[in-house]
Parts: sequence; C-alpha cells; structure tokens
Amino acid sequence: MDVTDRTVVSRGRSLGDRAAAQLRGDRDRVAAAQRLRPYRDGSGLDRLATLAAHLLGTSGSQVSLLGATQLVAAGTGAAAVGSTGPLEESLCTITATLPPGEALVVSDAAADERVNTLPPVRTGVVGAYLGTVLADAAGRPIGALCVFDPEPRPWAPSEIALLQQLAASVVTELELSTLVRQYEDDRVRWELATEAGEVGTFDWDLTTGQLIWDEQLITMFGYDADDFDQTIDAFNARLHPDDEAAVSEALQHAIDTCGDFDATYRVVRPDGETRWVHARGRALPDHQDSAVRLLGAAFDITGAREAATLVTRTLEAMPAGFYSLDREWRFTHVNAEAERLLQATRDELLGRVLWEAFPDALNSVFEASYREAVATGQPIAFDAYYPAPLDGWYELRAWPSPDGLSVYFLEVTERRRVQEQAERAAQRLAILASISADLAGGLDQHGAMAHLPELIVPALADFCIVTLVDPDGRPRDVGSWHRDPGKQALLERYTRVRLDAMPADSPAAVSLRTGRQNRCPGSVVIDMLAPGEARDLAAELAPREAIVLPMRGRNRTLGLLTVYFDAESPILAENVATAQEAADRAGMALDNGRLYSAQQQLAEGLQRSLLTDPPEPDHAEIAVRYLPAAEAARVGGDWYDAFMQPGGATMLVIGDVVGHDTEAAAAMGQLRGLLRGVATYSDAGPAEVLRGLDASMTTLQIPTLATAAVARFEQTAEEYRSGVTRMRWANAGHLPPLVIEPDGTVADLTEWTGDLLLGVDPGVRRRETVLPLRRGCTVLLYTDGLVERRDSDLDAGILRLREALMELSDLPLQELLDELLERLVQGRPEDDVALVAVRLHPQDGPRPAEAGPVRIPPTVPPDPALDPGFEQPAR
Repeated sequence: MDVTDRTVVSRGRSLGDRAAAQLRGDRDRVAAAQRLRPYRDGSGLDRLATLAAHLLGTSGSQVSLLGATQLVAAGTGAAAVGSTGPLEESLCTITATLPPGEALVVSDAAADERVNTLPPVRTGVVGAYLGTVLADAAGRPIGALCVFDPEPRPWAPSEIALLQQLAASVVTELELSTLVRQYEDDRVRWELATEAGEVGTFDWDLTTGQLIWDEQLITMFGYDADDFDQTIDAFNARLHPDDEAAVSEALQHAIDTCGDFDATYRVVRPDGETRWVHARGRALPDHQDSAVRLLGAAFDITGAREAATLVTRTLEAMPAGFYSLDREWRFTHVNAEAERLLQATRDELLGRVLWEAFPDALNSVFEASYREAVATGQPIAFDAYYPAPLDGWYELRAWPSPDGLSVYFLEVTERRRVQEQAERAAQRLAILASISADLAGGLDQHGAMAHLPELIVPALADFCIVTLVDPDGRPRDVGSWHRDPGKQALLERYTRVRLDAMPADSPAAVSLRTGRQNRCPGSVVIDMLAPGEARDLAAELAPREAIVLPMRGRNRTLGLLTVYFDAESPILAENVATAQEAADRAGMALDNGRLYSAQQQLAEGLQRSLLTDPPEPDHAEIAVRYLPAAEAARVGGDWYDAFMQPGGATMLVIGDVVGHDTEAAAAMGQLRGLLRGVATYSDAGPAEVLRGLDASMTTLQIPTLATAAVARFEQTAEEYRSGVTRMRWANAGHLPPLVIEPDGTVADLTEWTGDLLLGVDPGVRRRETVLPLRRGCTVLLYTDGLVERRDSDLDAGILRLREALMELSDLPLQELLDELLERLVQGRPEDDVALVAVRLHPQDGPRPAEAGPVRIPPTVPPDPALDPGFEQPAR
C-alpha cells in the first residue's frame, strides 16, 4: 500500500493542523481515547512497543493516545513516555485520520511534504516513519502505533503488515488495562460500602485468650484503642446483663462443636446508651478437632429490623451481584445487581429453587462447586460460563452459612474475551518468533522448511504442507504435519503423490504463477485431482477448506505454504494473516539463502582461480589444498604456490595476507604474482625472493601486511647419487614447515623462528636455513587456520598437527592431506586453510604412478634423475 499516493496536502493550512481539527471535532472519539488510557503499570504496552522496534529494526517506537492532546503511553528510543503535546505537532495525528487498514508510510521525512514541517522531522528525531491507527471496538481511531528512525529507510509490505498485527495487540492491552481499572474501582467501592455499613470484625484466640477487635468494633462497644485490653472480660463488661447467659451459651456451643456462633444482643456503652448488635462467627479447630480460634463479624442493628439493616443496605449498594440460598437451595435474598446480571426480578426468584430457575446449572461446575462448599463448610471461588439466555462468564465466590449458601459474583465476559484475544495474539507472535529463530538458526534452509509445518499446526491450522520450487522450476513437497497423529502417515503419503495428480489450474499452480493467496473449498480440491490414489487420500483427509499461501522472495515465488481446516475448526482471519506472515518470512529466508549461495560460489570460484595447479617435477609429488572458512565470506588472504625456477629447482610457497575479505584476496593475488615474477626471473634463493618481494611492495605502494614461507628444493649430481635433496627456506613471520621422515617421525622445526613480516621494513635482512632431506621425506607448509582455535593456544594446535602427521605418514600424499583436514577442522575451519606439500620419492627407480606424469616448463633443464650424467650446479 502506497500511502503517499493517497494523501493530498492542501495549501495555506498544514496537514497536521487539519488532522488535529478533525480529531478534536469527534467528541465520541476523544472520550474513547480518554477511557482507554493505560492503568497504572504500562509494562504490557512497553513490551509491545519494544517488540515493535525489535521486529522492525528501528531505533524508536511509540504508542500514542489522541484525545484533546497527544499522550505518549509507551515507547522506546526518543519517545518521551508519559509526555503530552499538541495534536497538530504529531505524525501520529495524521496517521489516526487515515482510512481503516491503511498506514502512514514515510521513507524520507525531510523530503515528504506531508510531514516535513512537523517538529520531530525538523529537529532530526524522525527521518523515516511507519505508523498505523489504533481503533477501539466501535472502529473509532483512538491513537497510533508507530516506529521511526532518524535516518531515511524504505518500508517493506511485510513490515507494514507486521506493525498492523502489533497494533491489534496494543488495542487489546489498552482494553485489558481499562477493565482492570474498572475492577479496581469496584473493589474500592466494596470497601467503602463495608465501612459505610459499620461492620466490625473479631478474632478470639482460645489458647491465649487474646481477643482482637478492629476499629469499628472497638468504637461500637464504646472503647478506644488504649482502654480495650483485648480480653473476653472487656466484651462481657459491655454486654447487657439480661443477654449475658444466652450469649455465653451460644459462644460455648460454638466452641464445643467447632461450629457457628450467631447471636443478637445489647451493648451498654459507658455513657449509658444501649445499642443492639448482631454477631456471627465460627470456631476453627486444630488437628485434634478442638476449637482454637473464633472468628466473626458484628454490626449495629439498633433502630432497625432485619429488612432494613445496614448489611442489607450494604448488599444493595454493592456493585456486584449477591444472592443467598437456604438449605433447600431456594433463593432467600437477591440484591439489585444480581437482578440485572441474572435477568430476573426478585419477585421471580425469591422462594424458587436454584436448579429450577437455572436448569443449566445442574451437572455443571456451578452445582459441583456449591455442593462442595456446603459439604466442606469452606468458601470456594471459581470462574464458569452459563449458556443462553445469560450467555456469559462469571467470577463467583460462595461461602456456606448456618442458613445455607451465600454467593457473590461478577460478570467477566468482556475480561475473558480480552484475555483470550491477548493470549491468541501472544501465541501468534510466539509462532512467528519461533519461525524466525528456525530460519535464522543455520544455513540448512530446506531443513527449516521441513520443520515449518510443526510450528503452524495446530495453532493456526489442522494440517499443513510446505512446497518448494527446485532450481529447475519443479515444485516439490518437503514437509507436512497433521494435528491428528493417526493421520500423519496418510498425509505424508498424500504429499508424495498429489503434485503429479494436480491440473495446471489447481490453486497451488495458480499461486505459484501469480504469487497470490488462493482459497478453495476442500471438495473442489478433491474433485480437481485426477482419479487415483491422490484423490482417494485427499477424500480420506477430508479438509473443509484449503488456503494456499505463497512464499514470496524479492522477485519470484519460491514455494507454497498450504494450510487446511477440518469441518469443526473455525477459520480465524488473524490466524490466516499470521500464516501468511510465516510464509513471507520463509520466502525471504529462502531468497536470502539462494543469494548467499550464489555469492558464496562466486567468491570461492574467484579465490580458487587465483590458486593454480602445481608442477610435476620428476620423482617429486606435489599436492595442494585450499579450504575457505565456514563462517566467512569465503574469500581471504591465504595462498599456496608451487613452481619451478629456470635453474631446475622446485619452489614451494605458503602465505597469508592480513584480513579475511575481498581486499585481502585482491592483495593476495598481487603478492602471489609478484613473488612468482621475482623468483622465476631472478632464479634467486628464498631469502632473496622475499627481499625482492618486500622491495616491490614498497615501490608499488601495496599497503598490506603478509606472512610467507618459501622453500626451495635443490640437488646436485652428487646429492642425486647419494639420495639426498637440500631444502633451502626462508620465513617472513610464518609458521615453520613440518618434515615427515621416511620412518614416520616428524622433525621438530619450531625453534626456527621467522623474520619480520612482509610490508613492514623493505630493508630488513632476510635469513635462509638449509636442511638436507633423505629421499622419501614429506614436507608440509600450512597456514594458521589449520592449527589455531579460539579455545586453545597455537602451540597446542601444532602439537595436534604433529601427532596427526605421525599417525597418517604411511598414507598416499593426496589422502594424507584430505584426512588431515578432516581430523583437525572437520571440513569446516574457523579460518581459511591453505596447504602445500611435497613428497620426495626415491630416485633409484621409475617415477611412481601416484606422482603423475612429468610436467615441467620447457625452459627448465632436465632433472638429474633423467640424465645421470648431467651435473646440476649446487645452489
């Protein structure tokens, strides 16, 4: 949706002023916004605002309520929570005047004439803005949910849809907060009514004799807090002498039976005034069924009879329903609020049996709970639904009395509706979060797609199938899940045969071509299938409706998410929208994976193109390996090289340019080419080659650092006859080579430290080391990615390498390198790995087959092994 195409800015009056005037003119809307202001703790709104900023990747978010002014109810970033401001200075005011279902989409606020005059844009707080309207149950706009960044940015359709889904959760949270405030007000009114009725409470500890009265009762008996000594004697001192025997008998009976106390008596106050008091209480037993406490309440009934007592007036004033039942379950009292909630008058209810007046209460939680309270003598609390004509949810508190049962209840239908809506919204967001975590958890996108149906079912649908489009354009079902475990095997069989049985105009085929959502009755899907196994299986699955949701990438449809609903399941619009969001996220993940794979292959191909095949001098077998890092861009600065110099010597090179990116790869290509040129033109030894490379880097102004080790293998005719080859090598800050002797031992060359890195000082003096090698030796040069680990030091890595080489020394050279990579990095190194190795086969026999054919440049003189009379000069 492109909001910019729908909004026209009038001349002479800013869009913000016009929007503010429009909102202020709607008094019902202003009242609705005021009513839905959050109650006390706004943590629920804060979490939703934070979630909006997190999911859309913005620096700020805001929940605004638009009454006569703007109130920032929640937010992150630059949003000043709790602040108010003029409507005409807010982008949210413009958002709230948009038609339902639209959003205010601003990619570049400074360039957008609708908003660029508003203070948040002029001050640089808002550079990009996305907002959607918050509407109450009547459809009136009460505010806006928005996200924003200080810098311009585009907004994707999926981001707009996600913000609109979050807006529904924000409205739900506001409605729930309003209900909490209403219930808190009701509770306060109940306390005030109790105080107005002047009901006092008492607690008599029969073990210690302490008698505790509340302030109401102390005042009722004419005491004050200082002269009431908290004993039964204080009670008896105020009791009228004519009532003392009856009250004492009632108290003793309650104590002896652990039963109820019920008495009406007179109190003689110090000023001589006599007051009538009615008291009720109950004796509480210990584990041996002996009374240890007597709890109760008392109220002054002077000057009135039972029908006009303060308790009755209190019950009538309560904002909650109240009724009492006798021991035969007949109504004995019904207050005004109970008449309204039960939809019946007192005249219709008093004297009637509860089960006859409300027959649906029989064999339900109402009957079970009421009978339990009467049987146990304990209060009970529960929530329950009563069907039509009441058709509502109720919160009930029932407590037994000597006369029967008293019930206090509230209708909580709206609260239940809001809570269930909030739970469903939270469940949908949790599903999307799980899907995002699955898709971001690894590079195996097809595995994540196969698991996707298990996240969709049963929360959003009864069963589900995921289809992916192969690189050749053919659709293929890769995953499915059914809420009924008994039908899972049936569904899996259906996914194996259904695509071949579908016609070209099937809903799935149409969605793949058009990239649009497609809904179809289940019977139509079955009839479309060609007669055979697929149709029979579909008929057995028996979906009521199928909805095909495309998995859209950037410019094409990459797959389908098809959700199915059984006959008894409702199809909720919010569930379908959530499933489509899941499909969109899966499509983008697939597209990102495709782009990553293409980039990965291109980068690796470029890297390998810079690393050429080694030569094949006689009786010297050379093997190379390059393995890019598993978590990098798959290009870097590691390189190997092997070539022959004009004088006939073979030279091996290993190097590592500092860095792990395309710049390092480019620098590596330059250094490798320079080193080759210096070595092949000058026919110089390793130290001179490194010195020449360092000088060339300075002259050509190549701003990089690198390590390198160069080994040259030389042999005179005499050395040839004695079966010895000399290795002359120089090291510019690189790891030393490892030599495997013919008997499998590995020479320790770690004490041969390297010289300064390349690119630091071109005038540094380079050193050479000469090592005579018997024919049959193997020499390995490697980069640090083979031995370095985040959890161990370099020395431990080199030790692991030496141990592996000793165990693998009898393998052919190519197999040795492959097994080495598998053992040390499991084929997925943390850093790039380059290897070059040479095995000096004995020269007293034919060239081994595993060394390959002789392949040397035409300018290189023959090897002594080919012409024993040839005398190669020593180097």
